[in-house]
Amino acid sequence: MRAKPAPTNTPESLAEPAARGFSIDAHRFVAPKAAAGLYLVATPIGNLGDITLRALQTLAGVDIIACEDTRITRRLTERYAISAQLKPYHEHNAEAARPKILERLSQGGSIALVSDAGTPLISDPGFKLVREVSAAGHAVFALPGPSSVLAALSVAALPTDRFFFEGFLPAKSVARRTRLSELARIDATLVMFESGNRVQDTLSDLAEIMGDREAAICRELTKLHEEISRAPLSELTRDAATLETRGEFVLVIAPPSADSQAMTPDALDDLLRTQLATNSVKDAVAHAVELSGRPRREIYARALELAKDLRGDDGQD
Repeated sequence: MRAKPAPTNTPESLAEPAARGFSIDAHRFVAPKAAAGLYLVATPIGNLGDITLRALQTLAGVDIIACEDTRITRRLTERYAISAQLKPYHEHNAEAARPKILERLSQGGSIALVSDAGTPLISDPGFKLVREVSAAGHAVFALPGPSSVLAALSVAALPTDRFFFEGFLPAKSVARRTRLSELARIDATLVMFESGNRVQDTLSDLAEIMGDREAAICRELTKLHEEISRAPLSELTRDAATLETRGEFVLVIAPPSADSQAMTPDALDDLLRTQLATNSVKDAVAHAVELSGRPRREIYARALELAKDLRGDDGQD
């Protein structure tokens, strides 16, 4: 797509169409009015220069830009002198906002959906909107672009032929460790988000549950203080105390090797305790055997011990 410079001799009576446009380095470009439909527009994850021409043309050409935080999206639109109307669409107002968006689309409107950063719908509210828009028969267009998931995979120096995106892990320790025990058995490179205030604890849990796999910590991707750390989990955990925790993190973990160690005893106990809290010994053991790869007899014996401590009885179901 080649953007055309705006004509300099446009009569004032025709100025309205020319108002749809965007600027790059003081050069103004016309953006035609976007056709009716919902546009899923990927936006930069840090560096505002990482946006496509098609994204700029679409953002300038739609009637409304639906965004998580209008303050964040306004930084992008002001950078490129885009004057489209911004409307909030996030997890807290989605139920009320979706009918309004559907109504506007039914009237022939054009709407762009953007997240605060990256590709919409990736750890971002938007799935239900796309489903309802599609069910109503309206067009949905994807404008690919920046994604912290793919950016992290690209620089992690780990296998990329098969990967599993987890998103954010549970915030509470027991739930997080249980989920990591489940993820440990997936034969693929793992990609997960984490906040700065939990990244050190998560690294410790990863090292204990997944052993000494190769991993990468990707902090502030594409931003001024971007930092990539690549090392075995034991080394990353050892250095976690000095890790800069400000910013946004993507963790990339190598898949399990053929001779990787089984789940550690502490991780197995955590898993069993979680399961025993809501399930019978039989069901807890079955779940733990599947996730840990340890012999059933060993896990059953340990489950009985833990059940006795937890319930104050002999642990039998």
